[in-house]
Amino acid sequence: MTDDAADPIGIETTADAAQAAYATGAPMISMRKVDKHFGELHVLRDINLEVPKGQVVIVLGPSGSGKSTLCRTINRLEPIDSGDIAVDGVPLPKEGRALAALRADVGMVFQSFNLFAHKTILENVMLAPMKVRKTKKEDARGRAMELLERVGIANQAEKYPAQLSGGQQQRVAIARALAMNPKVMLFDEPTSALDPEMVNEVLEVMVALAREGMTMLVVTHEMGFARRAGNRVLFMADGQIVEDADPETFFTAPKSERAKDFLGKILSH
Repeated sequence: MTDDAADPIGIETTADAAQAAYATGAPMISMRKVDKHFGELHVLRDINLEVPKGQVVIVLGPSGSGKSTLCRTINRLEPIDSGDIAVDGVPLPKEGRALAALRADVGMVFQSFNLFAHKTILENVMLAPMKVRKTKKEDARGRAMELLERVGIANQAEKYPAQLSGGQQQRVAIARALAMNPKVMLFDEPTSALDPEMVNEVLEVMVALAREGMTMLVVTHEMGFARRAGNRVLFMADGQIVEDADPETFFTAPKSERAKDFLGKILSH
């Protein structure tokens, strides 16, 4: 866990830059009256959320609060019981080609890297654009190399995942998601499986994305990143959004007892 004082990323807040990038029109992510159960467990309770284009939303909360489930419903990796979800004004299809097309617009980076072990780093990044977007091989290769350069590991292009550190593998996973030219990026605890010294190299890539105006929803425990890169913090508890505020307000003056208790435990480490 990273508190703000200890966070070594030397970056300024991206809020002003991203605020300037907001576009008018439909929100990039819209959730209305979303409910989700796992058996008897009510994991999402009447979720209402709008994320404007270009906004970086940080989702915080204790374990079991519904953070990852919220993230995974946005591209229907988890189906919902009721409610409506839309991405860039398009309602989320339930299945079939329309859902596959929408998923192509929503990049997702998980806690585990999920790279293909038998393919090189370059091949991992090239694969989806060729299969899904029908991009020509030479174009996919050129774009993949650009992205590997962008995340700082172009010199590893011909290696296999097992030959890379965890931080390098996660940067490949980000490059792979970006290869589809997504409209929005979802990050579900992208640094929680990494050794502490590898966390920063991944967060720096995410900070750069935020500065460029990418719409992002990030489930994380990295408090320094949340304060500096986020435009907005959602605090979840018991399947509900308990607080929705800008980072400065949330970290300095949380309103709910749940949030105060959470921050007291996290920031004292």
